[in-house]
Amino acid sequence: MHTGAVHTGAVHASAVHWTDPARQAAFNAWLAPLAASLQLRPESLRPASADASFRRYLRLDAVDGTSRIVMDAPPDKEDCRPFVQVQALLQAAGLRVPQILAWDETHGFMLLSDLGAQTAIERLDPANPAAAHAWYLQAVDLLIDWQRASRPGVLPAYDEPLLRRELQLFPDWYIARHRQATLTDAQQTTLARAFDAIVAQNLAAPSVYVHRDFMMRNLMVGADERLGVLDFQDAVYGPVTYDIASLMRDAFISWEEDFVIDITVRYWEKARRAGILGAASGSGWGADFGDFYRAVDFMALQRHLKVAGIFARLTLRDGKPKYLADAPRFIAYIRQTAGRYRELSPLLRLVDELEGTQAAMGYAFGRV
Repeated sequence: MHTGAVHTGAVHASAVHWTDPARQAAFNAWLAPLAASLQLRPESLRPASADASFRRYLRLDAVDGTSRIVMDAPPDKEDCRPFVQVQALLQAAGLRVPQILAWDETHGFMLLSDLGAQTAIERLDPANPAAAHAWYLQAVDLLIDWQRASRPGVLPAYDEPLLRRELQLFPDWYIARHRQATLTDAQQTTLARAFDAIVAQNLAAPSVYVHRDFMMRNLMVGADERLGVLDFQDAVYGPVTYDIASLMRDAFISWEEDFVIDITVRYWEKARRAGILGAASGSGWGADFGDFYRAVDFMALQRHLKVAGIFARLTLRDGKPKYLADAPRFIAYIRQTAGRYRELSPLLRLVDELEGTQAAMGYAFGRV
């Protein structure tokens, strides 16, 4: 999961820290001829963005004042081949993605074009959804182009074992390690039944290309105000509901339900016209918006349970505590969705027990 806005200010080159002198030497040897041939300034090298993985991004300037991005991905920890494959797929689908200018596959260094220093989330104000509308519609258009290009057998399948492995991060890391709770037999049964219902709903949707982290933090604003796409290396072939769920139930920014529904309806209408969903699509699935919205909710729930586990793991195993600060947003999403569907009410009670909160009383008088 890509974790944040790139730094826009000038950073002194000494800010780039290397823990392995041999890797630093290999990097310098790789960059030197590129710098000469592409008119780059190695002394301008500086951090560009953090990443939740072992991958990091650096920025450096060219003599003409433009900039480039360097991906530093140690090959024993990160495989760059999926990045290269998905970059080509996105580009072929007409989306703006970084151009791969040079790649040292052996050492895990890559030189990329720079899509800019501002993520789309930086242009959003949660208190002003009207101003956010156009950015979301542009993101929806990118999503339609990406999904329209889908073909089976190209990307790894987002299948039941993978969905369940991701869900298991919630009990393994969020419940057991972060909350330090041990579930009773009854609670384990509740969780297993909820997971069964979630996975069944997820797998009922037709499959398309899935970015897997399609949210405003991973969309970059170009000088022409067009959005570019980053952090796509984990793309899979899976539920059509996934990327719209990621976009609208964002890890880092929340919107009122009427805004979420408004954009989701617009996506649904465009997807039906494009033959991705609905009666004219190959599957015929998703013709009713109510059924589609429920499916998006269940897909978002799978994602939020997974991400709560991932954020706990990043904090407890990887020493990156800032991620868990966003955990309350996920728990709120989980509670909101579980409270909306009767079959998930046992899951809501379980989460309330874990969090030490009680569901607001007075449902007979309207939600409070």
